[in-house]
Amino acid sequence: MTRKTDPSPPDRRPRHWAEFVPRPLKPALGRAVHLWFRLSRGMTLGVRAAVLSGDGRVFLVRHTYVPGWHLPGGGVETGETLEGALAKELREEADIVLAGRPHLHGVFFNSRMSRRDHVALFVVRDFSVIAPKRPDREIAEAGFFPLGALPEGTTAATRRRLAEIAGEAELGAEW
Repeated sequence: MTRKTDPSPPDRRPRHWAEFVPRPLKPALGRAVHLWFRLSRGMTLGVRAAVLSGDGRVFLVRHTYVPGWHLPGGGVETGETLEGALAKELREEADIVLAGRPHLHGVFFNSRMSRRDHVALFVVRDFSVIAPKRPDREIAEAGFFPLGALPEGTTAATRRRLAEIAGEAELGAEW
């Protein structure tokens, strides 16, 4: 007796909210989701990564729901470690996997998001790129950019953090 197997199993990944939202509504809905997190949680904690290549480039993302170029990252969920959240976000937003332990650069108060938001920034130098990141429901564009030629629209917070890492600025307390 032979068994028939389907060579292409159905896609069982969870669907992201952004897949169901028309593109023009994504920025407003993204802000509403962030507002919900601010009101429903005592404190929010996020992680970001400064993924630095050996040839002096940094990986940046441009989201579909907020303007500007950012360091990849996201929220830390209940029961998740900072490094676990970082690894998850890098895989989702960048198609990058950690090949070694990241270095904690600092923890910053993000008063622009809320009075309760903090961001842990890691420097990642030991990594593998699975594939070039393609646009999806969350990431409009992504790629490596020379530190001396960041794309137009790179956020002020991203520029500050990169200047700190390069030793060109003192470590700040605010994101």
